[in-house]
Amino acid sequence: MTPGRLGRWATRAVSAALLAAFAVFAAFPFYWMLITTFKQTPDLMNRDANPFIFNLPPTLEHVRILFHDTLYGRWLFNTLLVGVLVVGITLLLALPAGYALARLTGRTGERLGIAIFLTYLVPPTLLFIPLSRVVATLGLQDSLWSLVVVYPSFTVPFSTWLLMGFFKAIPRDLEEAALIDGLSRFGAFVRVVVPISVAGILTVVIFTFTLVTQEFVYALTFISPVSQYTVSVGVPTFLVHGDVYFWGSLMAGCFIASVPIAIVYNFFVDRFIAGFTMGAIK
Repeated sequence: MTPGRLGRWATRAVSAALLAAFAVFAAFPFYWMLITTFKQTPDLMNRDANPFIFNLPPTLEHVRILFHDTLYGRWLFNTLLVGVLVVGITLLLALPAGYALARLTGRTGERLGIAIFLTYLVPPTLLFIPLSRVVATLGLQDSLWSLVVVYPSFTVPFSTWLLMGFFKAIPRDLEEAALIDGLSRFGAFVRVVVPISVAGILTVVIFTFTLVTQEFVYALTFISPVSQYTVSVGVPTFLVHGDVYFWGSLMAGCFIASVPIAIVYNFFVDRFIAGFTMGAIK
């Protein structure tokens, strides 16, 4: 074997080893949640047992507790409902705003885009008091609609800035050709620009839904009824009693809520990365 060929094989081996190590690192949290979900409580509490395998037969007891002794199914539905509504509102506002800032206002649009992005960097704790006043004025306390009203305040700015990069990457010639063919500006936007920007729209959908799923502060303070909780509030509230952690049910709740998002990420990972990189550099 020539030195050059040996060097290429060594490079590939190192790359494969690094990728394998990264894959193990990325998948380990899911493995830990999965194995903890089905372990018996004595197996979890025994410090001398191997924590990475089943030392006792697997059990469904933790899953039964999660769905039978708590309102986990209702919390999942609440999270899905709020996520779908917030994604719809975010797309409804961010799509035309990003397009207008990218196309219709020149360099002023860039400055406004940066200003909008900076609003995303404001800590949620600073916005809590004014947003609580808005929720109180609208009479939305203890209602999921309070989250639907509040969450777009931090999803719309970032999504608008992200979509600006996509719209700038689309050649103006395509829109001008559509206008010459008789389409209005709105028609060219809907029939030409939006279909080309699928990667950016998917990025916004995944980003927004992930934020809604993991948000804790507003969901905890704006909603009191247990039946109106989201997953991020219901799971730690009912499965952590003082210093007692129901690890099996906790991990089951986290695993069930995270798997759909992980599947969506894996199906659209190329478009998601393209969305963030394009939105960042344009």
